[in-house]
Amino acid sequence: MDNKGKNLIIIGANEFQNPLILTAKAMGYTTHVFAWQCGDVGERSADYFYPVSIVETDRILDICRKLSPVGVVSIGSDLAAITVNYIAENLGLTGNGMVSALAATNKHLMRRAFEEAGLPSCKSRLVSSPAAAEGLDLEYPVIVKPTDRSGSRGVFKVAEPSQLPAAIEKAMGHSFEKKALVEEFAPGREYSIEYISWQGEHHFLACTEKFTTGAPLFVETGHLQPPLHMTPDTLCRIKELVPRVLDCLGIRFGASHTELKIDETGQIRIIECGARMGGDCIGSDLVYISRGIDYVAACVDTACGKEPDLRPRHASRISAIRFIFCQRDLDDLDYIRRSYPKAIYRQSDILPLDGREISDSSTRYGFYILSCETMEEMLEILGHVDFDLN
Repeated sequence: MDNKGKNLIIIGANEFQNPLILTAKAMGYTTHVFAWQCGDVGERSADYFYPVSIVETDRILDICRKLSPVGVVSIGSDLAAITVNYIAENLGLTGNGMVSALAATNKHLMRRAFEEAGLPSCKSRLVSSPAAAEGLDLEYPVIVKPTDRSGSRGVFKVAEPSQLPAAIEKAMGHSFEKKALVEEFAPGREYSIEYISWQGEHHFLACTEKFTTGAPLFVETGHLQPPLHMTPDTLCRIKELVPRVLDCLGIRFGASHTELKIDETGQIRIIECGARMGGDCIGSDLVYISRGIDYVAACVDTACGKEPDLRPRHASRISAIRFIFCQRDLDDLDYIRRSYPKAIYRQSDILPLDGREISDSSTRYGFYILSCETMEEMLEILGHVDFDLN
């Protein structure tokens, strides 16, 4: 179908959103991109860029009314997902609605939905002041996090009660609504699951194994797709569980990104689920490499009220992303360039190393993405660099 001249609203303009802009343009849509103006690449790649913060929902809506768009979409951002559903609901476009959007972006509402649906999650408590640390009936260690942020912002592991008030205060400082969630710590390996939904039918796309700095901040150091440490039986159980998660949150259309942990006994705990594709290039790049499915184009299709095309474009491969934290990581990238140049799929611009603390995903210096034909080839490369797969 010819999409020429059809206006598509895109919320967000940073490097992780830019593949969406480029894909939509390649599909023939006219892209109207809204974001705070700060020099991001999407400001230049968009057909039309509007320097409006993504939280100014009514201002964006007023502009969109004049454009008569066929869809509104974003990838990889919980905050943008709220705006997407607000615009879609008010303009009668395809979306999941604001009730679902809030349940899929507010971690307290999400935990409550999981509990009501009888899904395996972590016991948690909502707090709105450090004083609330007194008398919480939770076993230590606990995780403290803002109720409404993503990208590892404001997440802390707390080993004993004396550390809890300070962690609550820090997490609340990152929260838009100034509230935090204190939840029991789930041990085990961390994974994320990508799905896309169309009219309430959920399609599995990929499973990602996640690697982090560990306690206390848990900033992602890299991702691997498909996972290294997962049995076929466990993956089958995940495929049975995640559609129930999506149903309980009211996610009927578009991408979803479900994070979970699996302990040594095989017990699955749901950490959270967002009505968006995974950030960190999981959705925009890793799924395409590992499955051959254009996840970004599928998101555009569903946003525009079309059934997504999930036919593979190429044979499955192994994909990984590694984030730059320090000089050692840059040295590793240089080694791969020299020794395995064909494995480098793409890399970001690398910011100058200035010695700052890497406190969340937004403070990393850059990344590079690897693509290999076999897991053995990928493991050989990763075995030569500072990437702990244990």
